[in-house]
Amino acid sequence: MTSEITPTVWILAFGATFIIGLSKAGIKGIAVLNVTFMALAFGAKESTGMVVPLLILADIFAVIYYNRYTQWKYVFKVLPWMVFGLLIGVVIGNELPEKFFKIGMAIIIIITVIMMFYWDRKKDKNVPSHWSFAGSIGTIAGITTMVGNLAGAFSNIYFLAMRLPKNHFIGTAAWLFLIVNVLKLPFHFFVWETISLQSLSLNLILLPGILLGFFVGVRFIKVIKEAFFRKMILVLTAVGAILIMLS
Repeated sequence: MTSEITPTVWILAFGATFIIGLSKAGIKGIAVLNVTFMALAFGAKESTGMVVPLLILADIFAVIYYNRYTQWKYVFKVLPWMVFGLLIGVVIGNELPEKFFKIGMAIIIIITVIMMFYWDRKKDKNVPSHWSFAGSIGTIAGITTMVGNLAGAFSNIYFLAMRLPKNHFIGTAAWLFLIVNVLKLPFHFFVWETISLQSLSLNLILLPGILLGFFVGVRFIKVIKEAFFRKMILVLTAVGAILIMLS
C-alpha cells in the first residue's frame, strides 16, 4: 500500500497529522485543515476512518499532558448528547449528501461564532445553564464527529460558552474526544469498514507528525494569554467553517 502512495499524498498526510498534533495541544479551530488534507489524499469517506486512530493517539498525548486540568462536570453534561448524535451520524452518514451537510454545518458554526463574539463584547459572564444548550451543541457535535471528524468547532463553542480557562478548556476537551473517538472505532471497523490493517499500518508511519505537532503546539500555548486564546479560538473556528463550506 505505501509503495503506491505518491509524494504529494505523503506531504498531505504528514501535514494533516502535524495539524492534528497542534489541535490536540490546544490550538483549536484548525482541525478542519487536517480533515481537508486527508480527504484530498485518500478520499472523503475513506479518510474519516483513517483519521480516527490518529485522533485517538493525539487525544492520549493531550490527556496525559493536560489531565490535571480536566473539569469532568462539563464532560458529563455534553457526552451523552454527543453519543446520541454519533449514533444518528452512523445511520445517516452513508446517505447524507456531503455538500448539503458541509454548507449547513458551516452556517450553524458561523452564526454561533457571531453570537460568541457578541457575548464577549458585552462582557457577559453568565454561562448557558439550560440543558438544551448542551443538548443541541452535543447532538450536532456527535453527528459531525461521526460523519466528518468535524465536531471541534461545536465543542469549542460549548467550552468557550462555559468560560473555561485555557488549560481547563484543553484538558476537558481532551478527555471528551478521547472517549468519543474510541466509541467511533467499532462503527468504522464493522459498519462503514473504513479502518483496516493496512490503514492502521499507515497510521503508525504518520505518528511522528502528531508528535511534532503536539510538541510545537504545547510550546505555543504556554506563551499566549487567556484573552488572546479566546479570540484565537473564535477566529480559527470561523475560518474553519468557511473552509468547510468552500471545500
